[in-house]
Amino acid sequence: MSVSEPNRFSDADTSPAPPWLSALRLYLLVSLTLHLAWEILHLPLYTLWRTSTWRELAFAIAHCTLGDGLIALATLAIGVIVAGRAEWPRRGMAVVATVTIALGIAYTAYSEYHNVYVRRAWAYADAMPVVVVLGWRIGISPLLQWLAVPGAAFWIMARRFRHRPLTPTDAATP
Repeated sequence: MSVSEPNRFSDADTSPAPPWLSALRLYLLVSLTLHLAWEILHLPLYTLWRTSTWRELAFAIAHCTLGDGLIALATLAIGVIVAGRAEWPRRGMAVVATVTIALGIAYTAYSEYHNVYVRRAWAYADAMPVVVVLGWRIGISPLLQWLAVPGAAFWIMARRFRHRPLTPTDAATP
């Protein structure tokens, strides 16, 4: 390495993350934490609560929480692509939140239908409150999950980014 070449190990970029990246990280952290809690709490609303071993329940919780994280990431990405502005997340949070939450609820309704009626991968316990969607009984708990969890994550993000001033580099960041 010559004297004029930067040292790739010691000259690491230490600048703060752009706001959109900080928002994405915060959204995923809050989402995963709340989805984990929700998955644990609504487990008795599914028949596997009575029919599975603790190991199977732990796997179901981990599997569903990681799936929720992927859905959260995908729906947020689509929300930002469709409705985001250059100043997001400091401006335009409500529109992105609306698109993201709507996509999450729509996907969940489809997933519940597909996994309960087509694949028969899981079933609702009698305690699961349901709503009829296009003639199919869909659990209210998973639908509320995709209203409450992203809603809480966006509320936390909005509080974090609301009072931060825009900088000249914000518009230049993707």
